[in-house]
Amino acid sequence: MMTIEHFKEARNVLRGVLNETRLIHSPFLSQSCGNQVYLKPENMQVTGAYKIRGAYYKISTMSEEEKSRGLVTASAGNHAQGVAYAARAAGVPATIVMPTTTPLMKVNNTKDYGAQVILHGDVFDEAAALAAKMSEEQGLTYVHPFNDLEVATGQGTIAYEIFQDLPDVDVILVPIGGGGLAAGVSTLAKLLNPNVQVIGVEPVGAASMKASLDAGHVVTLPAATTIADGVAVKTPGDKVFPYVQKNLDEIITISDDELVAAFLDVMEKHKMIAENAGLVTVAALRHLQCRDQNVVSILSGGNMDVITMASVVQNGLIRRGRIFTFSVHLPDRPGELLRVAQILAEHAGNVIKLEHNQFVNVNRASSVELRVTLEAFGHDHKQEILEALHQDGYDAAETGTSKIYD
Repeated sequence: MMTIEHFKEARNVLRGVLNETRLIHSPFLSQSCGNQVYLKPENMQVTGAYKIRGAYYKISTMSEEEKSRGLVTASAGNHAQGVAYAARAAGVPATIVMPTTTPLMKVNNTKDYGAQVILHGDVFDEAAALAAKMSEEQGLTYVHPFNDLEVATGQGTIAYEIFQDLPDVDVILVPIGGGGLAAGVSTLAKLLNPNVQVIGVEPVGAASMKASLDAGHVVTLPAATTIADGVAVKTPGDKVFPYVQKNLDEIITISDDELVAAFLDVMEKHKMIAENAGLVTVAALRHLQCRDQNVVSILSGGNMDVITMASVVQNGLIRRGRIFTFSVHLPDRPGELLRVAQILAEHAGNVIKLEHNQFVNVNRASSVELRVTLEAFGHDHKQEILEALHQDGYDAAETGTSKIYD
């Protein structure tokens, strides 16, 4: 069972291992949702995520015989790094099975901590099936990423630190994948203050815990589809489910589009990188029904590869009207391109990319196509630029924005 004694033991084991991730007050997010919002930046934790807590504590509780057999686990990336780091510290070999869709950075980081990595399956559940098979056939000790009460106890130590920094916290928002973090945090939070509200957050396309709570028992989704790979879990843990069922007050589901917006908010306002799974709680802030409460949003991790980051940034800027592409047909004569450039300059449109296609028509005398990708201040500014082009007689039309940095 997860008891206050076990949480205290885990806190003592983790002293000197963890980075201190003090709460960060966010005036911007506070204003956006009408509450006082504080970020718990576990993206700044050792290995870049909270998972080191559960992995390190779990290995500390193992017998010498369990450790001597070697460890195996499955992970979408963060638990993998936590186990690899903790196993190296304990002098124990570790094998990690990761989905083939895992970002390269997480794979390489796991290898750098000394673990053997096997890529298998498209989602976590398929990787977990292979890890369980290896444990049974090879006698390896399985360290489950979430369906383990000792792992969940380690994750739950986050609640101690939240109350230490903000004793009068009213609401804690916690990401949910398989349920280990939610079980640990909600259980300890309720032990420390039964009146605190703990709300779980899942992506709409991978809301397996919400489906399970609605059904009253653990269920398996047919698929887990979300850009938040760290919480793309089809089946939550049956061992942690009763703790979530007892201590979690509600679950909010958010869309992938909201994650893109949350990434830009955290990056631009707080100069921090949080991965999509770690941003679900930020996206959930606008769904809160409460006002004038002290709210803590747990940023569970920050292990995002550069390619994914670039894609999220670009998509976020497009959605906010800060980047757009328009197409216009011009008479094929000298000076037309200059006229368009002057209009853009007069209205502070910053050209990112320009394509001038003289071969759009067989008869070049009729027209050429100009495609321009611009940086703007937002949707209002974008419309101002397009309207200025129309007023000068150009049939400018917004098109799909192509890759900017190709």
